[in-house]
Amino acid sequence: MKRFLNSVIIIFIMYFQSGWSQETLIIEDFKPSSINQPDRQFPQVNSQRRVRASIAAPNANKVQLDIGGVKYDMRKDANGVWTGETNPQDEGFHYYQLNIDGASVPDPGSLYFYGAGRIGSGIEIQANDQEFYALKKVPHGLVSENIYFSKLTNSFRRCFIYTPPGYNENTKTSYPVLYLQHGSFEDETGWSSQGRANLILDNLIASKQATPMIIVMDNGYAYKPQNNESEDKKESQQSIFEDVLLTEVIPMIDAKFRTIPNREHRAIAGLSMGANQTMRIMMNNLDTFSYYGGFSGTANYPSTEPIDAATFLEGKYKDGNVLNKKIKLFWLGLGTKEPNPFPKSVGAFRTLLEQQGIKYNYYESPETAHEWLTWRRCLYQFASELF
Repeated sequence: MKRFLNSVIIIFIMYFQSGWSQETLIIEDFKPSSINQPDRQFPQVNSQRRVRASIAAPNANKVQLDIGGVKYDMRKDANGVWTGETNPQDEGFHYYQLNIDGASVPDPGSLYFYGAGRIGSGIEIQANDQEFYALKKVPHGLVSENIYFSKLTNSFRRCFIYTPPGYNENTKTSYPVLYLQHGSFEDETGWSSQGRANLILDNLIASKQATPMIIVMDNGYAYKPQNNESEDKKESQQSIFEDVLLTEVIPMIDAKFRTIPNREHRAIAGLSMGANQTMRIMMNNLDTFSYYGGFSGTANYPSTEPIDAATFLEGKYKDGNVLNKKIKLFWLGLGTKEPNPFPKSVGAFRTLLEQQGIKYNYYESPETAHEWLTWRRCLYQFASELF
């Protein structure tokens, strides 16, 4: 027995002296992700928040799991099935893909989401506060697809509309509206899919923490029509999304849905690129909106330089007293782990607001970066203060 204990002690000493840590040990309690394709066992997540993926690719020479900007080598077994794990990931939703012999492809085991400029895979890492966006036994609203023809872009476009629980039953009730925008390389599906905006509002309304509201989620990419238009050319064009929203979308929504069509009952918000867009739209149209929410971004994105109130956005922030009377809620949110330039650009903008005496609310999402859990939390906090 003594000899056995001595052997165990020697093994542990060698283990720690080797430079390893207990973090390198993988706990084998993996479970299928909550957003897998039906009946698919992979990808999986364990209690360490590691992701494990598996795919049959018998003729491949190298397969990697690509998540969070890091590629993890996968192992091939005798049957040609590749399996691999990641380091622990942050809580929340993350895009990922598989790289097979240099070609990046979605994982056939996961549901697909549009993000990072492509259709790809997604994984949910269980969050400690996930109850606020969980699917629960509460009254649920409806997310509907609304297709329309835009004369300004000379193209068919679409937006998704969230109507709150009871909308179809309470036919004499009209509702305030939140216009909610996605980020760069995402589209109008983002907020109701990976963002879970409808579930967040369902839960808030059920607990009487938010006013029932309509949410409109449109595509922030809108350009004047041009001949022989390429995707690269589109990126260099000047956006006309503000015109599309003001002259086409809002009148259409007010005509098709039971809205309260005035500035006192209209809000606008967005994440990252969408925060930039919506802040500019808000400040150009204070007769249209009275509530603003900027998640991980502002109109100075991505600049980190000090802001001159006399010139910034044509001097629209010069008079804090006027803005405090016009804007009912000016709200900003940011993750505590966001990389620069986001903390610096938002910080520079907050300095401007404070110098001008402009009232605003600020929220920090703990331990999240430029990712969907940050923005889910922001929407949760912001929506509870609207209307």
